[in-house]
Amino acid sequence: MSNPNVKSDKAANSGNFSAVFASILIPVALIIGFVVFFTILGNPANFEDNNPKGHPHPGNYLGMMFKGGYLVPILMGLLIIVICVIVERFITIRVASGKGSIPNFVRKIKSLLDRDDVNGAIAECDKQRGSVANVIREGLRKYQAMEKTPDMEKEQKVLAIQKEIEEATSLELPMLEKNLVILATISSIATLMGLLGTVLGMIRAFSAIATAGAPDAVALSTGISEALINTALGISSSAIAIIAYNYFTTKIDGLTYGIDEAGFSIAQNYAAKH
Repeated sequence: MSNPNVKSDKAANSGNFSAVFASILIPVALIIGFVVFFTILGNPANFEDNNPKGHPHPGNYLGMMFKGGYLVPILMGLLIIVICVIVERFITIRVASGKGSIPNFVRKIKSLLDRDDVNGAIAECDKQRGSVANVIREGLRKYQAMEKTPDMEKEQKVLAIQKEIEEATSLELPMLEKNLVILATISSIATLMGLLGTVLGMIRAFSAIATAGAPDAVALSTGISEALINTALGISSSAIAIIAYNYFTTKIDGLTYGIDEAGFSIAQNYAAKH
């Protein structure tokens, strides 16, 4: 029989880790963004007369990024967060997928069940590992437990197997979706923050020209290019977040389909042979 307390503890530990990861990552990434902004982008060597308040050297993109304003380090922090979440989710989902192909694993489970080799199917789950194998293992153990429970109707046993698989699935899948909300949020706000930074930069550029009096094409073009740095950073962060989010959700859907397919096979196999 499966131990619900063990499964609950496992889910709680995973959830706690994800929560701690997110709570530490966000402030640390923003701090790193500001440190890079002031120490690397704001390095006096990037500017004329070694004065960060002056114009950056022609073609010096680090100095141009520094002139983009205080939204630049925030956007850099968002980009760092996206990269870290991608690495963390990639590792988590790869571990959850197990050691082999999910479709091949499901086919092996079906083949072993057709031969009434439930122990062999459980051993295959132990070899595969990962979330799909964990769920299927719980279903198979329930399968064996129902064979030793003669005082229940067949329909009740099938429902008990299905319920066990559903409970195991409800504990495993939320672990895979943790922190994806961060990618979804950044994909929406990064572009908006980039546009906000650009608008503020354009306001500063045109205000400076208006104060100077005579139009200065060089100053105007420099101000516009500095303002557009924010848009470039925002769009880059948003694009990476969207691509990663869609990739991970597709992988999770594949795992879910594998669980559903194998779980259906277990229940139907029991119903057909008992």
